[in-house]
Amino acid sequence: MLTRLIATDPDKFADAYWGRQPLLSRAGELPGGGFTDLFSPRDADELLSRRGLRTPFLRVADRGTVLPATRFTAPGGLGAEVGDQVADDKILRLYAEGATLVFQGLHRIWPALIDFTEGLGAELNQPLQVNAYLTPPGNQGFATHYDTHDVFVLQVDGTKRWIIHEPVLPEPLERQAWGGRKDEVTATAAGEPFIDAVLAPGDALYLPRGWLHAASAQTERSLHLTVGVRAFTRYTIVEELLNLAATDRSLRATLPYGLDLTDPDALAPALTEAVEALRVWLPTADPAAVADRLRDRVWPSTRPAPIAPLAQLAFAESLTPHDQVTIRPGLRWHLTTDTPGKVVLHLPGQTLTFPSFCADALRLALSGTLHRVADLPLDDDPDRLVLARRLLKEAVLIPAP
Repeated sequence: MLTRLIATDPDKFADAYWGRQPLLSRAGELPGGGFTDLFSPRDADELLSRRGLRTPFLRVADRGTVLPATRFTAPGGLGAEVGDQVADDKILRLYAEGATLVFQGLHRIWPALIDFTEGLGAELNQPLQVNAYLTPPGNQGFATHYDTHDVFVLQVDGTKRWIIHEPVLPEPLERQAWGGRKDEVTATAAGEPFIDAVLAPGDALYLPRGWLHAASAQTERSLHLTVGVRAFTRYTIVEELLNLAATDRSLRATLPYGLDLTDPDALAPALTEAVEALRVWLPTADPAAVADRLRDRVWPSTRPAPIAPLAQLAFAESLTPHDQVTIRPGLRWHLTTDTPGKVVLHLPGQTLTFPSFCADALRLALSGTLHRVADLPLDDDPDRLVLARRLLKEAVLIPAP
């Protein structure tokens, strides 16, 4: 999937560009013949008119201002008692007047992008999101700004001029949004750009977080996709380390009586003691404990591949030892055997407990290979069927493609 987006070797991309500097890749340098297979103007029309699209899956921006949802939504009508369905006639008027349409979370609602994001996310081992930006001719949806996540820009239709400047804050964290640095952003944007290029259909642009950018449609409408890559950083690990540090009694110690925390001179001795206590504790931090905490943070950022509930249940109920199964693509899991007599399968949002004799069978089931139910290392077929049916009904396994 990555090779569709970059005109260089993936290893070189990882070494020279990832998180460091932008990369502009022209359509002629990329395989695949463009990106209309992922999302197209016709697809945008279908979403706006026939799919019952609701907020927040659509935003509308006009000259840098995000419009209130009441400007482009209406009640769903008889049998659809919701008040925020996108109204195609209102969208028509706003778009004709120069507003930019932002389709949000397409990785959750558009089939081609669901599949694409699943594959690219597995390759990058990062949570992804996909938005689409439909801009009328000669218009610009947003002023110069930076994102706190990396993005791949995929030009689908029309042309758009991108003006890129170097960061005012390299590698910003999620809570360090550009709004707090408007003056710096504006001043830097007035200088010589790092990239000033018009993207045509099939072109792609990689932007690390923090790089300033502004994009404007040219003489025709522009549709592009942005694939956002959530930034997990060293600071992410530090945050969880500090949460774990609460287990250390010396770091929980009461501060001296009457200490004025706002007085630097009075604070200095207590700060020195706290830093020393932290220095002593840090080498004792258990990577397994940190990983446990990070799972709770990372896993909710992605969802596994979709399943068909009715077909899945029917398959489970008619299961035979000769049927083939495999793990649900994109499912995050962790298996532990430290509970006496039990093996515990940790999944996003739930845990499943099994007898310890199921451990080897679970490892095979979760291995990512295709296998027959009869191949699960248990004593007999009835046990194999019980385990496989449970994993199918819990959406851990799926029928083999």
